[in-house]
Amino acid sequence: MDYRSKQDLTGRLALVTGAGQGIGAAIAEGLAATGAEVICTDILRDRAEITARDLRAKGFKVRAEALDVTDGVAIDALAAALPPLDVLVCNAGIVTNTPAEDMTDAEWDKVIAVNLTGVFRTCRGFGRRMLEAGRGSIVNIGSMSAQIVNVPQPQCHYNASKAGVHHLTKSLAVEWATRGVRVNAVAPTYIETPLLHGLESQPGLVSRWLEMTPAGRMGQPHEIASVVQFLASDASSLLTGAVINADAGYTCI
Repeated sequence: MDYRSKQDLTGRLALVTGAGQGIGAAIAEGLAATGAEVICTDILRDRAEITARDLRAKGFKVRAEALDVTDGVAIDALAAALPPLDVLVCNAGIVTNTPAEDMTDAEWDKVIAVNLTGVFRTCRGFGRRMLEAGRGSIVNIGSMSAQIVNVPQPQCHYNASKAGVHHLTKSLAVEWATRGVRVNAVAPTYIETPLLHGLESQPGLVSRWLEMTPAGRMGQPHEIASVVQFLASDASSLLTGAVINADAGYTCI
């Protein structure tokens, strides 16, 4: 068995949502570095283009597209304009911190629309083409927040949305298991990205997170990208419906 070749994505076409920064940008690099042609998408095309430009400078085959994951019509249009994907990574997501009793309907609806409904619409739109081709690997970015309640920050909408992503992943995996399309998820811990910048201004927040993490540290974007690359490749050919905790041991206690 050639184990090295099982992780090679040469000749595969991949699309990553929310690829303009942070985890999404790292995932795009990880897939490109192992041979895939990568389409970086973001609701802000300029941000996606920055990632694509940086990766093209490294010699990778990457391009950018604007994509709002809450817009099912736009998703279907892009899916129709592309060959069937080999790899789809649903990474786009947002979070705010608001106590439940103070949360407006609009704030709840926006987080659910992006984090859960957006994942469904993206999987549905590109998944249809994968099913037609009889092949494909979908990787959804969930969260350890699907399994635990984060403290001290209040974020019930985010937690509920990510729990939905995990169960959606399992549901799609079962529906599509005999049709050549695998669906898995990654559940990260706190990752050092631009989304976390500025949290140092909230006294004790990061230190409390670290106290609750057995490894005593946050993760790096490339560490999530490596798990995604594995799930995208033939090295994970027996995995579907799996949720891999990349959480430095957080959910163990």
